[in-house]
Amino acid sequence: MSLTNLTLLRRGVQLLAFIFLVYGATVVGVYAADKVSGALPSLACAYDENGADYCALIPLQHQVGHGLGRAMDSGNWLMFFLPVLTTIGTFLLMFVVLNKAFCGWICPLGFFQEVVHLIGQKLGLRKVNSLSNGWVDKLRPVKWLMLGVLVFGLPALSSLGFVSKELGDPFCKICPSRIMTTLVNGTNEQLYVNTASPSYMVLSVIGDFLFGLMVAMALTLRQPFCRVCPLLAMHALFRKLGMARLVKQGSARCDKCGLCAQACPMDIRELQTDFNDTDKPQDITLADCTLCGRCVEFCPDKDVLQIRYLNQPLFSADPQYFKQRNKAQKQWDKITITELTGAAKTSDKAKPEGSR
Repeated sequence: MSLTNLTLLRRGVQLLAFIFLVYGATVVGVYAADKVSGALPSLACAYDENGADYCALIPLQHQVGHGLGRAMDSGNWLMFFLPVLTTIGTFLLMFVVLNKAFCGWICPLGFFQEVVHLIGQKLGLRKVNSLSNGWVDKLRPVKWLMLGVLVFGLPALSSLGFVSKELGDPFCKICPSRIMTTLVNGTNEQLYVNTASPSYMVLSVIGDFLFGLMVAMALTLRQPFCRVCPLLAMHALFRKLGMARLVKQGSARCDKCGLCAQACPMDIRELQTDFNDTDKPQDITLADCTLCGRCVEFCPDKDVLQIRYLNQPLFSADPQYFKQRNKAQKQWDKITITELTGAAKTSDKAKPEGSR
């Protein structure tokens, strides 16, 4: 597949997905929007009344939080497993189509973080190109902890009566997407401290803090919340089932330049260091991968990295593409708002007095 700039294509798709997921109900109607899917594999929030869908984590929390205790009391486990398996089945049905590309190409919160990061770049803020290996290793388990504790653990304990009912959907209470999607719809109703109970107050404070921290970090760091997102962990559980995959054909040069790992917004160093001992194509859609394709763009060796769909190459590393893409990236990185403003002022001063 020949492209001038895969990143521009991806951001175009992200923008369209953002508009649909955040504002789509205003076009198709609330009822029709709810019927698209109740288990979309991206952080499309149910708190957004104008959104065209909501993510799988919402029904899963409610089904565990409300159904587990009732099933144990009644002995009717079908009433618990049927909705849970239906949600997971719908998730898998849609997930198989695009695999983890839902994160890199569809998720509205992922796109929002990229936009904030671009703003930070253009403001000339110090850019954090990558985290240290130590920090990456510390952060990687967090998404699994969030999935296990917030999406399944606390809702299950709430349903069984070990913790309050207020902890039946804890992840939704702190999810930055809930605040982001409502804010971009012109309402700050989710950006508040809920004083109805101590549990609600703690969760709302954590949610507000997490949203603010995500925005502040995104100005200089790539995809800060994506690194700990429980949906990324849920994707990782089923990544071998997806039709879209990142594939590597190892080369003796692969552990030399490290450009793929530098380009990766999730700092997956294994792209460079692993899978180099064989020239046979290997699926390297790793747990943190979002299939954004940046590693393929910035690989200078032909066909070493590929995005494949049903094992057919969609986009492959190419030396010529790499030269053009790398040149374009350097030119883009040089442009800042302060430089543009300074150039405009200089141009304005240079005009003859009578031309204004």
